Amino acid sequence: SGVDTVLIAEGMAPAVAAYYTALAKEAGATVKRVHPNKLRLMTGTESHQGVAAFASEIEYATVEDLLAAAKAKGEPPFLVLSDGIEDPHNLGAVMRSALLCGAHGIVIPKRGGASVTPTVIKSSAGAAERLPVARVANIGEIIRRLKEQSPQKGEDQHSRRLKEQGVFVYCADMDGVSLRKNNLTGPIALVLGSEGSGVSQLVKKLCDGVVRLDMAAPGTGVDSYNVSVAAGIILYEIQSQRAVEE
Repeated sequence: SGVDTVLIAEGMAPAVAAYYTALAKEAGATVKRVHPNKLRLMTGTESHQGVAAFASEIEYATVEDLLAAAKAKGEPPFLVLSDGIEDPHNLGAVMRSALLCGAHGIVIPKRGGASVTPTVIKSSAGAAERLPVARVANIGEIIRRLKEQSPQKGEDQHSRRLKEQGVFVYCADMDGVSLRKNNLTGPIALVLGSEGSGVSQLVKKLCDGVVRLDMAAPGTGVDSYNVSVAAGIILYEIQSQRAVEE
């Protein structure tokens, strides 16, 4: 099922560290530099040679697999995209809501966000093992493919199939349109940003629409919902609107 994380000991010779880093990036793994003692504790051996790789907890799917799952159910695609959710508890909670609200899968980045760790699986109440997860190099590129309906000459078959879907992509952000005022039916993807900085400006510009959650308690200093709570509210609204359409 591949490698999620590679740990490299601090103090390793630069050329050797660069070699392992290149191998890890080629495999789509996150690279972290750690104290040699941490490696010893995590691997249970003194002879770790300064590097350790940790296997993925699940079998990752492709975005095409997620779209195929929607097609098999005779439903318009409903995807969730993580633009850098970092806290594994939040990612697990988002996956739990996504599964229960009828999403066909979640897309996470290979770098710059949490992968599916044991903590994510536990926080998801097992949803992480039932909801297809695609792990991609570039969330922005996936959004472009999902949005565009007409394939270009010379494109590979995978890109052409993705583009045939014509998915409408929303992101959640405070300067968007109130959730209740959006039509969230049809082929849809919801992009959720990181806990600190939200959806990146580059990704936000690629989205077709921006949704906002209305809030009470002005002037309290609490100016946003937790990302997993926001996800649950928006995903439930999408589920409700899709159910009315059926």
